[in-house]
Amino acid sequence: MFFLPVSIILIILFILLLPFLLFLLQLGIISIAFSNLGLSTGTGILFFILCLIGSGINIPVYRRYVEDSGAFPPYVARMLGFPAGISEQIIAINVGGAILPVLLSLYLLRFVPFNIFLISTLIVTVVTYVIARPVKGIGITMPALIPPVVSALVAILLFRENPAPLAYSAGVIGTLIGADILHLHHLQRMGRGVMSIGGAGVFDGIFLVGIISALLT
Repeated sequence: MFFLPVSIILIILFILLLPFLLFLLQLGIISIAFSNLGLSTGTGILFFILCLIGSGINIPVYRRYVEDSGAFPPYVARMLGFPAGISEQIIAINVGGAILPVLLSLYLLRFVPFNIFLISTLIVTVVTYVIARPVKGIGITMPALIPPVVSALVAILLFRENPAPLAYSAGVIGTLIGADILHLHHLQRMGRGVMSIGGAGVFDGIFLVGIISALLT
């Protein structure tokens, strides 16, 4: 299943920053940034490109049929006597926003004390759970800058010696748990369509977690 959850704002931001990123690449700053995440320059650039490409790929893991009453919740439609149609709802995992970032997060855990990782992840989970909002027909939405800022601040406070791996791993896993997984109970009221873990409104936040984490020193 192919979709494009990358927001227009993120695409415009990437285009505007591209000359600046190329300049940093020439100075060697990009190499230092990726080394903070335990990656070589080539591997780091390839990883972020794969995440962007993978943002359009969703792997279905669960399908079910739900009542679709248009603009009304099913129980309101029944009270008003409106017929409720049956539509398919698909739960999927986004490759670029969930699978690849989680794999890198697991790799980075070897650089982080596990107890500090758990505390940091819990903080990010709580914050993203509170700010995330389920939107019918779209999925989960939230301000994209909140996860990277929160994870970066927590990492700097709790593990100043090497904050980048902690910021990334806690930011990714905490966001996926808080924004997506803990909101799965809202699926009934979100209607038909594809609900993608790590996709839609969550992908931008996950992607920015990677960028900001890499810049931490």
